[in-house]
Amino acid sequence: MAVQEKPGTATGRTTHVYQILAEDIKAMGVDTVFGLMSDDTAHFCVTLDAVGIDFIGARHENIAITMADGYAAATGRLAVVCVGRGPAMTNGLHGATFANRTGNPVLIIQGDVAIPGGSTNSQGPDYKGVDASSVLKAVGIRTFIPTSAKTARQTLADAAATARRGTAVVLLLPVNVQEAEIEIPADDEGPAPVDAKPIPPRPGKPARSQSITAATALLSTAKKPLILAGHGAHKSGAKGALIALAEKTGALLATTAKGKDMFRGHRLNLGIIGSFSHSAARRMASEADCVLVFGAGLNILTMSFGESLPADVPLIQVDALRASIGRWTTADVAVVGDAKLVAEQLINALPDRAAANKPFHGAETQDFLKAFTITKDFQPANTARTVDPRSLAVALDRLLPEKRSMVYDSGNFLGVLPYLSVPGPEYFKMTNDFASIGLGFGAALGVAKARPEVPTVLVVGDGAFLMTMGELETVVREDLPLVVVLMNDCAYGAELHFLRMRQLPVAKSVFPDVDFAPIAEAFGYDAHTVRTLDELEALAPMLGNPEGPIFLDCKINADIAAPFMSEIVAAETRQH
Repeated sequence: MAVQEKPGTATGRTTHVYQILAEDIKAMGVDTVFGLMSDDTAHFCVTLDAVGIDFIGARHENIAITMADGYAAATGRLAVVCVGRGPAMTNGLHGATFANRTGNPVLIIQGDVAIPGGSTNSQGPDYKGVDASSVLKAVGIRTFIPTSAKTARQTLADAAATARRGTAVVLLLPVNVQEAEIEIPADDEGPAPVDAKPIPPRPGKPARSQSITAATALLSTAKKPLILAGHGAHKSGAKGALIALAEKTGALLATTAKGKDMFRGHRLNLGIIGSFSHSAARRMASEADCVLVFGAGLNILTMSFGESLPADVPLIQVDALRASIGRWTTADVAVVGDAKLVAEQLINALPDRAAANKPFHGAETQDFLKAFTITKDFQPANTARTVDPRSLAVALDRLLPEKRSMVYDSGNFLGVLPYLSVPGPEYFKMTNDFASIGLGFGAALGVAKARPEVPTVLVVGDGAFLMTMGELETVVREDLPLVVVLMNDCAYGAELHFLRMRQLPVAKSVFPDVDFAPIAEAFGYDAHTVRTLDELEALAPMLGNPEGPIFLDCKINADIAAPFMSEIVAAETRQH
């Protein structure tokens, strides 16, 4: 068994490497490990459980790894996941590539072939043989490999310390290294401890006075400035400073998608700028005569493929990393520094401004914003057997508990994103970092495990759901508080509109109308099929106080294209 070891003596004890590695992981403060065991990690996985770590098993390696990423995103802690080698490694490569792009601290532990020799048996062939290091290097993931029992503990510590800096790394554990015996002295303190608790924010650095002077000069002449905050601004704790800066300069406030609802409820808030904007935000952004960006990369979705912000006004970009400034969109003034500190520097450097010189704060603009409701942006297109996804989202926003975590898979249904609010960016997660569908279910499970006291709502399309449907069982087995909102348009929605907008045949992108609620019910869900808003309203008591797993198969009108679909076509037209 995994927990067996030779009796200890006055000079120490002899145990297997997998045993001491499990103990070291627990000593880091890790209390949860996600995974899917294989023959080459089975000893290690059951030992993790034996030493008191909660091992959460998934039904697919992709899900296990994205669970860890969701958990890291929700807690800020180092998340650990363990899967097997060969086919398990390649199964999880999708999720590992995604996790490597999110900036969350994720340690992926994988089995690996015995070294030296390259086979786990003497007869051959090694059906699981894959050059894991080369594959992982090709997708940009750093790997660590202990070459002996003596180096295994320090290699684990090094991998964990690297991951904790905000990246995904893979620790490859050769099977013979795992199963080797190692002597542990009685006074052994192990490698330098790695703390898996939330990483305290690094001390921010203020900007150079020269860049503050340049930014101040532009802001001093701007009559209608716009402050755009991204996820980096949220992580720096800049919310209060940005509100104060907006008050002083007469600016309006807006966010990127990943900064969603940072300024929710504030009178100057425009919501999201870009492909997920409402019409009021688009109108007011078009009037801005200076844009001040904090902690945002200004990617194609924030920029609406070049159409969200006026092109002929100065853009000041503030970021803690110099390499992030101007990476996707040209910045006229670069300010390298912590978002909160730079905002405070600008407040101190700028002169006071009379109310008459703050037109964005005037009665006309404020009355317009106060009177605006997002439902004015569309005419509902419900049918006898489907509901407009925008109307569905508006109703869900009202019916679900106000404090909730929202996790989105990817697809055309993302057009509903502006209609569902969250308490703040920390309760919101998109999974489009790898431009793929099928990653949302795992991320939602990780978030739900991290925050059992808050309902987690997964918004997923039917295409992605069919890829990950097996995880319905994981939710019930692990007793995770999850509400699944299936946006079922009986199609690969993005591909459907991609083809339709180019006047190409759409038949291969559409599918039969399958009722998934009975399937979810068989797993133990409170499951319902929703074809009308009245059917949704009838579920109000359940949705207002979710207990146990809930599954809504929402039949949505497939004719509703997300705004970014037409933006893509428009961008293609401009290029040609």
